[in-house]
Amino acid sequence: MSERLTCDLVVVGAGMVGAACALYAARAGLDVALVDRGPVAGGTTGAGEGNLLVSDKEPGPELDLALLSGRLWADLAEEFGEAFEYEAKGGVVVAATPEGLTALETFAAGQRAAGVEAVLVAADQLHTLEPHLAPGLPGAVHYPQDTQVMPALAAAHLVRASGARLLTGRTVTEVLRTANGAVRGVRTDRGDLHAPVVVNAAGTWGAEVAALAGVFLPVLPRRGFVLVTEPLPRRVRHKVYAADYVADVASDSAALGTSPVVEGTAAGPILIGASRERVGFDRSFSLPAVRALAAGATRLFPFLADVRALRTYLGFRPYMPDHLPAIGPDPRVPGLFHACGHEGAGIGLATGTGRLIAQVVAGRTPDLDLTPFRPDRFPKEAG
Repeated sequence: MSERLTCDLVVVGAGMVGAACALYAARAGLDVALVDRGPVAGGTTGAGEGNLLVSDKEPGPELDLALLSGRLWADLAEEFGEAFEYEAKGGVVVAATPEGLTALETFAAGQRAAGVEAVLVAADQLHTLEPHLAPGLPGAVHYPQDTQVMPALAAAHLVRASGARLLTGRTVTEVLRTANGAVRGVRTDRGDLHAPVVVNAAGTWGAEVAALAGVFLPVLPRRGFVLVTEPLPRRVRHKVYAADYVADVASDSAALGTSPVVEGTAAGPILIGASRERVGFDRSFSLPAVRALAAGATRLFPFLADVRALRTYLGFRPYMPDHLPAIGPDPRVPGLFHACGHEGAGIGLATGTGRLIAQVVAGRTPDLDLTPFRPDRFPKEAG
């Protein structure tokens, strides 16, 4: 039987961003329904490492959003305690050459001017921070504000705390609109959900939801693999990555790119990334990608050469041509809001995104200027 549910807004997508949108909208006094064709954190969120980073972002709107989100994550960590494995462990970005260290220092100086805590680490101090790092590295920058959560746990706790009506296993097939084109809800394969506001938080599938409302949003999948080792005593204290990771994140190349990213977890396994390539939604195993991850990790931490990798998993980051998410109202369709396209930063940027969406929907002034995130900023041929 077709179900008709009336609420203030429908959030499409129960990943981390959708969960945060539901939480902050509910706390703004709105009646929220959260709908997903799969389970909570069943897409990109469940394949993420849970990074909440400022270290990889240059000054600008994304860094502003990361700093706002970091403060909100810290507030949630106080509220939920250790429920979602929040770790304020910091990040260490390591240079491979003296020239690379100079570039890294310049990058960090710009970040400090924007409010980031970035501490230069000389070569003779590296092993105080990370005793098992490879010898001979010229230096690094330490970012105390980098943190981590267990993403699936965190998303589940945010959904539960929101009190939103959670409707999983329901595929959205249409964005319902009035005669004058405004949103009036969504149609699913199990009934209609009526609301004057729809939030597209579908992550890598955000382009599909936008198309259901008749608008173009150039979200594309960018595949990434993660290697998971056997459980170990804590031997990697921070999130540690090579300085070229920042360039890989900002790259527009569709080809395979890898740069070593290594971090321990509360449960013991070490997570090893990061790879990026645009191959559509191809879920095939890639031996070249995984080999490159292992080689990069052992260059940073030689002890990993003797550690077993138990498994690998992959996810699809929601890539946008200018590497900024779409956040805010879509002027092409009254009542349609977007909160997607965060690429590999969606876990970290989710809280700020959810708060901004809730503020605008509730008619309040948002904490940040949303102009750089406008959903209609792309020509139709973008991507």
